[in-house]
Amino acid sequence: MADIRDVAQRAGCSIATVSRALNSPQLVRPETLARVQAAAAELKFRPNALGRQLRGERTGLIGVMLPTLGNPVFADCLEGIEAAIDGTGRRLLLVTTQYDPERERNAIETLLQQRVDGLLLTLADAEHSALIDDLAAEGVACQLVYNDAPQRPCVSVDNRAAAAQGVTMLIEAGHRDIVMVTGALHASDRAKRRYLGYGDAMQAAGLTPLPAFEIDFNSGARGERVREWLAQRERDGARPTALFCSNDLLALGVMRALREAGLRVPDDMSVLGFDGLAVGELLSPTLATVVQPSVEIGRHAAQRLLAQIDGRDGRTGAANATASPDASLGHALILPHEIRRGGTVAPPPRKRG
Repeated sequence: MADIRDVAQRAGCSIATVSRALNSPQLVRPETLARVQAAAAELKFRPNALGRQLRGERTGLIGVMLPTLGNPVFADCLEGIEAAIDGTGRRLLLVTTQYDPERERNAIETLLQQRVDGLLLTLADAEHSALIDDLAAEGVACQLVYNDAPQRPCVSVDNRAAAAQGVTMLIEAGHRDIVMVTGALHASDRAKRRYLGYGDAMQAAGLTPLPAFEIDFNSGARGERVREWLAQRERDGARPTALFCSNDLLALGVMRALREAGLRVPDDMSVLGFDGLAVGELLSPTLATVVQPSVEIGRHAAQRLLAQIDGRDGRTGAANATASPDASLGHALILPHEIRRGGTVAPPPRKRG
């Protein structure tokens, strides 16, 4: 890791000038400031966060990075985070990435520039993320939220096992032609693991997993895209009898698109979601879904982060949580999921009567 001396040498100025440029940029001439900032960027230099913490220079700020607040699952998680820090004197700084992996590094840099004491993050692909490696190398306290990454400090459900259980419910209802509808798989390790779980359930039943139907979450034409896809499947004689949606918000949009296409749920097609949003229980029919404890995920992640910041172990969890005793699994905390058997799942039409 580069240090302040390396930046000074690259920028052609003194260490004191670099310090002023980073901490009081208004005191440095613009051309000098530009050289220092360019050198720091090239060397990926940032004042060591751990060193600041060891000196007791806490800000009381906790950085939170989530994909979006447009999906209520993340709002529920934030509720849990707030519950955990309530009364601790800490404050939250929140940024969102809109499911864009390229925005993650900039978002984290923004939070670190605000001198946060620790980070709560949901990444696109935590298991292979160089960002987490960089933060660990700098000693930045960090917990992943929702990312199901056994080698990382994370709080999640077992997305693969949970998806497999949900799809098995569809199979037990008589469905054989099941397609998973998801956002871009490259943008979410949760979706990728849920697709693996879908495949596990299909193969266990002697069925062939089908390619996922991927939809851009940031597109305003999701409903039209679903209707076009369904029409094409109809022309090909391959319309599925059930759809497994990678999250509940997507399931709600898919159900609307099905209605607009003249299909009834579950009479013509069953729909299964994943998340367990409370609004799903207010629908008619109620949404069948895999329930993950989002509030508890946020609460436990925040508690573990505070423990890290305070120098404690950081791996304590709820009594009903399961943390593997195998040291090779690192700091993963896996919380239990449930299956909500709602009215959007029924036997396929040919199985009735």
